[in-house]
Amino acid sequence: HVQLVESGGGSVQAGGSLKLSCVGSGNRYSMLCMAWFRQPAGKEREGVAAIGMRGETKIADSVKGRFTIAKDNAKNTLYLQMNSLKPADTAMYYCAAAPFDPPTGYVLVDDEYIDWGQGTQVTVS
Repeated sequence: HVQLVESGGGSVQAGGSLKLSCVGSGNRYSMLCMAWFRQPAGKEREGVAAIGMRGETKIADSVKGRFTIAKDNAKNTLYLQMNSLKPADTAMYYCAAAPFDPPTGYVLVDDEYIDWGQGTQVTVS
């Protein structure tokens, strides 16, 4: 297991940008599949973006072209660059880790991930 701590959330106007970070513990960080999920108040959690063990990425259609996921193994840090933010992007954002790449089609399914951060709030007005 790894411990994950997110940061970088905040309040921003529509059209603005934020960059979320997620720092992980442990020396197996580079061997993990990592992802960002979000949960708007009163709604289900949804996958936003994932990066596999070999660096391949998957971006949800709802944020494609606006959000980018990246991972710096040397710093044990996962990033989510969010541009052109919309009020619909308002949510608690969580990073998550899996010890292996989920099966094809399941990379943005939260049940595939076993370690979770505490979340960071993003509010777009």
